[in-house]
Amino acid sequence: MNEEKKSRLIPLTKWNQYHPWPTIPGLRNLVSHAQQKKCAEVFVKAGGRWLIIEDAFFAWVYSCKEK
Repeated sequence: MNEEKKSRLIPLTKWNQYHPWPTIPGLRNLVSHAQQKKCAEVFVKAGGRWLIIEDAFFAWVYSCKEK
């Protein structure tokens, strides 16, 4: 059986329960400027809550480092 690994969706307000960085205010800033920072694919809005696609977030962070 080949099971595809699914990325974890973390509510923005719970991010720091899993990762110490970035802070919640920093994430809110990223959400509000997602198009400019080219990270819109990292965030999903569902039921009025912002969720962060964990794997996509770290892939975006590493891609910024390479520039």
